[in-house]
Amino acid sequence: MAEQAQAAARPHAPPQDDLPPPFLPFALPDIGEEEIGAVARCLRSGWVTTGPTARRFEQEFRAYLGEDVEAIAVNSATAGLHLALESVGIGPGDEVIVPTLTFTATAEVVRYLGARPVFVDVDPVTLNIAPGAVAAAITPRTRAVMPVHYAGLACDMDAILALAERHGLRVIEDAAHAFPTRLDGRLVGTLGSDVTVFSFYANKTMTTGEGGMVVTRHPDLARRIRCMRLHGISQDAFDRYTSRVPAWYYEVVDAGFKYNLTDIAAAIGIEQLRKIDRFQQRRTWLAQRYDEGLAGLPLLLPARPALGSTHAWHLYVVRLQEGAGIERDELIRQLSARGIGTSVHFIPLHRQPYWRDSCALNPESFPVAEASYASMLTLPLYTRMQDEDQDRVIAALRELLT
Repeated sequence: MAEQAQAAARPHAPPQDDLPPPFLPFALPDIGEEEIGAVARCLRSGWVTTGPTARRFEQEFRAYLGEDVEAIAVNSATAGLHLALESVGIGPGDEVIVPTLTFTATAEVVRYLGARPVFVDVDPVTLNIAPGAVAAAITPRTRAVMPVHYAGLACDMDAILALAERHGLRVIEDAAHAFPTRLDGRLVGTLGSDVTVFSFYANKTMTTGEGGMVVTRHPDLARRIRCMRLHGISQDAFDRYTSRVPAWYYEVVDAGFKYNLTDIAAAIGIEQLRKIDRFQQRRTWLAQRYDEGLAGLPLLLPARPALGSTHAWHLYVVRLQEGAGIERDELIRQLSARGIGTSVHFIPLHRQPYWRDSCALNPESFPVAEASYASMLTLPLYTRMQDEDQDRVIAALRELLT
């Protein structure tokens, strides 16, 4: 009896059903035992900076693209964009056209070289850079255009490349969201631009933690990017350190940068690359489930790729329509209160203090990006997301929007 009384006096754990559901993050990397094992092997090998594993990652990435291109591994997509612009000769006094609806890295690399980013609006359906806006922004100082494949959907590259050819411009693709995206059956990275830059940041479609890949079909650009990637040194450090004959001599041919990718990161990348088709299939499945589950709500759902093209589905961005009965910021708060993480992609650069003030930008010049920003939010989508996790998001949105 005494034991029963003591047991009754102890507080009871709440029933499992009363516990709040686990928080659903906006994004989560998909790291398995293969990546962990690859990193361990790399550490045991004694070669942890740029070496044989980074070189193999470049070779396997190039093979995946399946075209006559070169691939150069770098420590971030930002570094890759900087190297790409530098390799085509962008410098002081030049103008480079970029979309306002992007992350600041797209524009900041233009400033690194003393050039001026010229911001343009986006297409109201795809949220990609609008070719008409690009055409209207070209001046005698324009040297390049940097299309961003927003959320993983390819830009209208035919129109952009035609404009570039007509005006003698270089084209640098910011493909941070777009691996593996296809346009008319061809992978982004093989579409005819001068340079394409991919990101392997933690929330991207594949990751190396931090990292990126620069892709070009022009050998002269590839040589320049490889040289400037590591201090402007004429000879690859891997070649110097593994040579069986004295190879200590090198020349610094320019004031380069420190943008190389480590073997540790590349080891992760190799394993992620081997899974990328499965990752893309899972993201596509989740996007289709969102399309079906959110149908009929006052939401503008993401544009679908055209027949023969594919979407990487790095992001699933919805836009509130008139009559939704709730403001975007309040919807984000309500979802967070239900344990659902979201984000906004992006706060347009014309709203960011540095770009707004230094480039004298105003919202009236970017009506599509401005209206989209006020209504958009990015829903959770990642390969480790279970169907039941997604069902929670859909149920919460149906509760809040009906």
